[in-house]
Amino acid sequence: MKIPKRLQPLVDDGLVDQVISQLMSGKEATVYMVQCGQEIRCAKVYKEANQRSFKKAAQYQEGRKSRNSRRARAMEKGSKYGRDQQESAWQHAEVDALFTLADANVRVPTPYGCFDGVLLMELITDANGDVAPRLNDVELSQAQAIRDHATVMQDIVRMLCAGLVHGDLSEFNVLVDDQGPVIIDLPQAVNAAANNNAKAMLQRDVNNMTQYYGQFAPVLLASQYAEEIWSLYEKGKLVADTQLTGHFDAPTHSADVDSVLDEIRAAFDEEQERLERIRDAAEI
Repeated sequence: MKIPKRLQPLVDDGLVDQVISQLMSGKEATVYMVQCGQEIRCAKVYKEANQRSFKKAAQYQEGRKSRNSRRARAMEKGSKYGRDQQESAWQHAEVDALFTLADANVRVPTPYGCFDGVLLMELITDANGDVAPRLNDVELSQAQAIRDHATVMQDIVRMLCAGLVHGDLSEFNVLVDDQGPVIIDLPQAVNAAANNNAKAMLQRDVNNMTQYYGQFAPVLLASQYAEEIWSLYEKGKLVADTQLTGHFDAPTHSADVDSVLDEIRAAFDEEQERLERIRDAAEI
């Protein structure tokens, strides 16, 4: 096929020998099958920010830090340089997440690097060597649904232990090879400790996957994996190999409203005393 404009620099530099075909075009990128030496890989070409339809990008970028202070200031001001740097950071977030998660034994495509807005990574294939299907295109038995759901839940745990939440996990962001599910599409992955939306995003990820697998194994629909995982994480008890049960016992004691009000009043009185001391000092 004709070489896309965004892939031409990689061909010129010898990183890609041939563009074989387009695999898909989504809300954030177009993915191509490419020949790199003796291997067939994926080339994910990110769309420009004004062409991307990914919603609420700001909430996903919360907590991401730039090591370069000039770059960080420019990104905050929204200058052209800052917008370019923010776009670069968005694109590199996925390759960084892939390297982190591969090291954490999460089933993700092996990354090879991000070059001029193009992510080169492993092509996930099925037992016949064909491109692996997305989960939403696969019919599952009840036993396989339960088994693969458990695999995804364990990978979500490993992701969280590595400090990340996928943030957009669904049956459209999981491929299925001969060994089971492989998680893909991670440019919006969030820092679990630094992003205020992390808990809600993890709950959505878990519930999305549980609802999908629950179509084939209804027994999963009564599980409470999201609550169990986040509770263990908050308590510092979550480890990569935590054996989940799918059960969660919510606290049954009612809130002590009087104690809370007392604390609020005490804090208010303390602040008034502080302000009074400041006024007294100013008058001296």
